[in-house]
Amino acid sequence: MNRQSRRAFVRKSVAASVGATVPATDLITVAPKELFVHHVLFYLKNVGNEADKAKLLEGLNKLAKVPTIKMVHIGTPAATNREVIDRSYTFSWLCLFDSAADEEAYQKHPIHDEFRNNYASLWEKVVIYDSIGPKRS
Repeated sequence: MNRQSRRAFVRKSVAASVGATVPATDLITVAPKELFVHHVLFYLKNVGNEADKAKLLEGLNKLAKVPTIKMVHIGTPAATNREVIDRSYTFSWLCLFDSAADEEAYQKHPIHDEFRNNYASLWEKVVIYDSIGPKRS
C-alpha cells in the first residue's frame, strides 16, 4: 500500500468505526417503562337507584380530569356469563399512570379529595386492585 492509500484507509476506518458506534448507542436497550394500573370496583348502596348511579357516574367523569391520569375507562358489568365472572359491582374505574409517583399525585389531588367527599355516601364498598408492570405496545 502506498502512503496516500494508507491515509485514506485509516481515515475511512476511523469514520466507519465512529459511524458504527453512533447507531449502536441508539440501540442500547433501556428497561421498559413501568405502567401503574389502578382499578376500582364500586358497589352502590342502592343498587337499583338510577339517580345514585347517574350521580356516581358524574363524579367519575369529574375524577377523570386529574392531570396525571394517562388513560381512563369507566365501565359497567359486561353481559358475559361464566362462573368465574363477578358482575355484582356497579362501576369499574380503570386508570393508567406513567408511574407510581403519578398515581400517588392522583391520590393527593384536590379533585380526588372532592370526589371522595361528595360521592362516598353513594357506595357500600369499593374494591381496589393496583398493579405495576412494564408498559407494552
